[in-house]
Amino acid sequence: QLQLVESGGGVVQPGGSLRLSCTASGFTLNRYVIGWFRQIPGQDREGLGYSSSSGDDTTLAHSVKGRFAISRDNAKNTVYLQMNSLRPEDTAMYSCAAGNHPLISAWAYENWGQGTQVTVSS
Repeated sequence: QLQLVESGGGVVQPGGSLRLSCTASGFTLNRYVIGWFRQIPGQDREGLGYSSSSGDDTTLAHSVKGRFAISRDNAKNTVYLQMNSLRPEDTAMYSCAAGNHPLISAWAYENWGQGTQVTVSS
């Protein structure tokens, strides 16, 4: 099974920035759609966006469009989630996932990382 590891989470003040990384081991990512998701305790997982396998199609949810960006570095086997202008409501566990279809729904993905916590607080 494809293994994914997220990193880059932490505590940041409102208005700050973080860059999360999603790195694959055992397999390469160049043939996979990579999605980013977040989940607040007690709530359903929210899809943030995805990067197509070629990297030429990046779709973001309206809730983060203009603040977040997804990029891919196949040479490093890594997909990034750049997070700017962070707000307290962005606090969540952030996870990446690999799939075969360019969809924002979590149901389209089967291979998941363990997640990295992002906390936005003053």
